[in-house]
Amino acid sequence: MKQQSGGHYLRELEALRRAGRFREPTSMDPACVDMASNDYLGLAHREKLFKRACRRVSAYPWHAPKSSLFVGGHHPIHREFERALCEANGFEAGVVAGSGFLANLGLIEALVRRGDTLYIDESYHASGMVAAKLVQGEVVTFAHNDPEDLIAKLAEGSGRGRKIIAVEGLYSMEGDRLKREFFDIAEWFDALMIVDEAHSSGTVGPRLLGVFDHYGIPIQERHIKMGTLGKAYGSYGAYILASKEIVSFLHNRAKPLIYATAPSLFDIALAHEGFDYIGAKRKKLHKKIKRLKRVAKKATGREPEGMIVPLPMPDIQTAIRLKEALKADGFEVGAIRPPTVKSPILRIILRTSVKAAKYRALFEKIEELLHG
Repeated sequence: MKQQSGGHYLRELEALRRAGRFREPTSMDPACVDMASNDYLGLAHREKLFKRACRRVSAYPWHAPKSSLFVGGHHPIHREFERALCEANGFEAGVVAGSGFLANLGLIEALVRRGDTLYIDESYHASGMVAAKLVQGEVVTFAHNDPEDLIAKLAEGSGRGRKIIAVEGLYSMEGDRLKREFFDIAEWFDALMIVDEAHSSGTVGPRLLGVFDHYGIPIQERHIKMGTLGKAYGSYGAYILASKEIVSFLHNRAKPLIYATAPSLFDIALAHEGFDYIGAKRKKLHKKIKRLKRVAKKATGREPEGMIVPLPMPDIQTAIRLKEALKADGFEVGAIRPPTVKSPILRIILRTSVKAAKYRALFEKIEELLHG
């Protein structure tokens, strides 16, 4: 029987179309050069990592977690990866999660209790903003990557309960890196500090471990690091690193950990292979990253702080027009529109598997399309 459309949301869908905000699932065109995805290091294309992950999973008599982490689903593959992340990053404990969205949702909703205050960057990922609506405590947003505004708002606080600061290591749309001062602020105000390293893990720091690595921050009990596996690590899923106390608390309070099937064994195995690859090849990867950043700096006048290059567009229509024109020329880039961003941008991702010459050609084409 053919399902009939009830028309319940047609008006809203039409409004989105008129505003240029309508979305549909799309696939990367294999004929185009991928300069849009978050596969920063090209690991999603490395067949050897895929085969190694298959062997890692095949070493066990079952290939799926089968249940939640707390009903027998915590597999040796999960434990091995959690241990490797803790040892490399200097944290006491860790836990894997099904996705970055679920990790942020569970982390923030669980930690901010009644009487506590969450101080969250206004540009924090949507997952954190959704979680902020679920917390029992107070929520205060502060100006993007602005230490002075955070200090002012912390000083205005009641002083009751825990203070929890939520920031990102590298912001996904702006492309800017977390300022060093935020680590000091957390100490001054005795606050817990959540750092979402989704876009900085694998791309920033001497060991490519993120902003803790970049700034040489000694890990303390107040520090909590969250990261995803679907970006530089070339897989899918997420992790949370923290003190034993906080990880144990999350085991008992974070609903997306408790009430969801444990993460895919293959995805975690693949991320582990990607993580090991980055550790072994970091010198080579650093050279490639620096080369691409030089190209971006020459084209835009500013060296990227990570591997995200946002190019402001005058309006939504121009962003969409340029994206389509670039795709016709063989370049796949992102056209990011409100409400994801305040103003439309072309979002260029520097990927080490793409040659610098391709990026030079891309930036020249964008200049031609905008001002030609």
